[in-house]
This record gives sequence, structure tokens and C-alpha cells, in this order.
Amino acid sequence: MSTQVTDEGSFLRRVATVLSAFRADDGDLGASELARRTGLPKSTVHRITLGLAEAGLLERHGGQVRLGLRLFEIGQRVPRQRVLRDAALPYMTDLREATRQTVHLAVLEGHEVVYVEILPTPGGPTLPSRVGGRFPAPVTGVGKAILAFSPAETVRAVLQQELPRISERSVIAPGVLARQLDRVRTEGVAFDREESGAGIVCAASPVLAPDGTALGALSVSGWSSTMRMARVAPAVRTAALALSRALGAQGETPHT
Repeated sequence: MSTQVTDEGSFLRRVATVLSAFRADDGDLGASELARRTGLPKSTVHRITLGLAEAGLLERHGGQVRLGLRLFEIGQRVPRQRVLRDAALPYMTDLREATRQTVHLAVLEGHEVVYVEILPTPGGPTLPSRVGGRFPAPVTGVGKAILAFSPAETVRAVLQQELPRISERSVIAPGVLARQLDRVRTEGVAFDREESGAGIVCAASPVLAPDGTALGALSVSGWSSTMRMARVAPAVRTAALALSRALGAQGETPHT
């Protein structure tokens, strides 16, 4: 029985590895490319993709596959994402109207942020973020906003790893990042000053549970040449505080 459970667990990990190999900008992929990305034998990849396609989780196009609509439908049922996104949308819409900039909602998973919703603005910069996409938390405003109000062990784990350099201005010194997080705790606002990409800046603020821990974060992003941090920072802070109060009052605080 234990051998069967182990085999099933190993198979499920291989399935998850195949699904995770797809990137946000991917179209159709063949078994050879998926085998290269996952390190799995091509025959194993072929067998897994065939089963996933039969279940509707992948769509077949000739000899290649892409992520299926069924995965999107399942993803929309995730409680934390659904509750937080539904509650946040009115505040995000108002924030975009007030700032005329792109607005993000993100949560933390491991050492990365996952973007739950993005409201773009016409004329804004082309950003590396995508709904459902991930980015290293230490180089993003939303990531720093969440980390500042995360459990100490979560912060410690991030600071003990090698910090990623995404741009020339990414903070890679743990001591500098720790001081930034201290400031976020005091001011309630985090900043990305071209740390996630050249020419892009961001102001972010945490969405907090009643116990003071971060559920996620809102941010406003734009061009460094046109977005005035001093103007947008109070707006994003106000929106995040209002969303935090609304979630607490409704008793619908998402579980992290």
C-alpha cells in the first residue's frame, strides 16, 4: 500500500511539473520542448499530456498542446484568489481612475508574488507582470509590501537566500532589503524604483488581515519619467487600508 501511495505521489509530481513548465507567453508546445524544460523522458511527457488533454486540462493542436480552458475555470474557484479579487476590484478601479496608472493585486507564494488581477492603463509601460504570473518578491513593490507584514520566519527565509538581480537597480544586499522592510512597516508603503525593470516604478501597500499580517498587496505602476511617487503613494495606501477594512468587516478575510 505504501509503495502504491509513493508511486501515485511521484506521478502527481510529474504531472505538476509538466503543467508548471508552461509559461505565460507560450502557445503550443511539443513533447520534446516539454521534456527539455522538465527533465522528464519524452515518452513520460507524451503519456502525461495525453491524459491531461483527455481531462480537458490541456488542448491538443496537431502534435502539440497548450493549457486548456478547464484549468482557467478551476483556477477561478480558488477561495483566496476569488474572495480577495472580488473584494479588491472596486478599489482597484477607483485607484486606476485616481492615478491613471496600472494597478496590480498580488499575493505571496514562497519567495515569489503571484499576480491575481491587473488593471492596465492606456499608454502605460509594458510590464513583466501577467495575471497568474510570478515574480521574485524582493524586487517588486507588492512583494516588499507583503514581506514587511509577513511572519518573521518568512522574511528570514527570503533574506537568507541569494537575492535575485532582475535589473541594475535590484537590491541584492540582505541588509539593505531588511532596512527597506523596516521602513515599509513604519510608513505602510513600499517602492520599486526600477528594481524590476528599467524605467518602471511602483508604489505598493499591503492588504492586511485583522491580526496585522498581509493577505496581499495593491500597487500602482508606471513610467519613472512620468509617475510621481509622492502623489500615488497616499492613494494606494488609502485604497489598501479601505480594502483591508472591508474584508475584515465582511468576515471574508481570505486564508493565506
